[in-house]
Amino acid sequence: MVTGRVQQHGDNVIIQAELVDVEKGSQLWGGQFNRKLTDVIGIQEEISKEISEKLRLKLSGEERQRLTKHYTENAEAYQLYLKGRYHWNKLSPAGSLKAIEYFQQAIDKDRAYPLPYAGLADAYNELAFLTALPPREAMPKAKAAAVKALELDEHLAEPHVSLGWANYTYDWDWLAAGKHFERALALNPAYPDAHSFYSLYLGALGRADEALLEAGRAQKLDPASPATDHIMAVQLYLARQFEKAIAQCRKTQEMDPSFSATYSVLGHAYAAQGMYREALAEYEKYSTLTPGNPFALAFVGYAQGRLSDRSKALRVVDELRVASKQRYVPAVSFAVVYVGLGDNEQAFTWLDKAYEERTNFLAYLKVQSTWDPLRSDPRFADLLRRIGLPQ
Repeated sequence: MVTGRVQQHGDNVIIQAELVDVEKGSQLWGGQFNRKLTDVIGIQEEISKEISEKLRLKLSGEERQRLTKHYTENAEAYQLYLKGRYHWNKLSPAGSLKAIEYFQQAIDKDRAYPLPYAGLADAYNELAFLTALPPREAMPKAKAAAVKALELDEHLAEPHVSLGWANYTYDWDWLAAGKHFERALALNPAYPDAHSFYSLYLGALGRADEALLEAGRAQKLDPASPATDHIMAVQLYLARQFEKAIAQCRKTQEMDPSFSATYSVLGHAYAAQGMYREALAEYEKYSTLTPGNPFALAFVGYAQGRLSDRSKALRVVDELRVASKQRYVPAVSFAVVYVGLGDNEQAFTWLDKAYEERTNFLAYLKVQSTWDPLRSDPRFADLLRRIGLPQ
């Protein structure tokens, strides 16, 4: 695994990089590069060559070309792309919107640069997941951007991951999604997000052991990423290893206390164990960190319903209805609150609406503990069938 640190001082950049044997925990190579910011692309090539020589890799001409390949000659476009990825990794609507700005600026600098198109695809995927945009608005844009990236370079792993995500969370084409993830991993097994998103796909299918293995691989490849740590917590929760999920969430919070998504998983893990007061406290923190997020508010209402505080839970329903007149509020948000209230009829009514919206939250219907009170109802089995999930 290659790790490193970048420091910018005016027009100069200092890059410290090292190649680490993950299994043994030992350094295989290390180096420091002092260059002008405009030569950042050349540094990439220099590092790749040094690693290749250090390991004495027996590469074919094509493999050597791929190792040293960079996708743009425009240093400014490259920097804009990196800024986009930084904001996308915040896993927040504001972060994704800012990422789109940077990715589009990178494209404006170099329209033949494929990576910003893959970045756009991921940002639109994330905006749908975070309910900032309706799926039917965001997901076609995500897929179009990923397809454009592959048109520019069919050997790029990133857009295959983007399409895999869109295939299973929006199209509910589970077979196509699996093929895209497998192709991404074949093209670039060192790409952490390929392992992370493949783990989410496997987790949604109920293949918990495989999902945890992939999440662990992502952690090894990117151990300093709160987002990668968070996905491990998600997998532990989906695998119903709730205590381990809680412990993993606490580790993520130590790394970045402002990483909002971890509070939602903490709430889910507590709620799954019947610890609704603890769950409510975490959901309230999640809602505070993501103001206006209908999912966060919905889970506050869910926990209140479980605590038999019916009036407060119904107040949340009213708040969601008011909010829906101003912005997109996914139908599944209402279903969440009604499950908390024990009103299964209303829950199924809103789940049917969520199905029509193609809300990607439904991709996890098979495994998420929130829906356990509905599982014995034949309508639940029918919904799983429509989404293409095996029972």
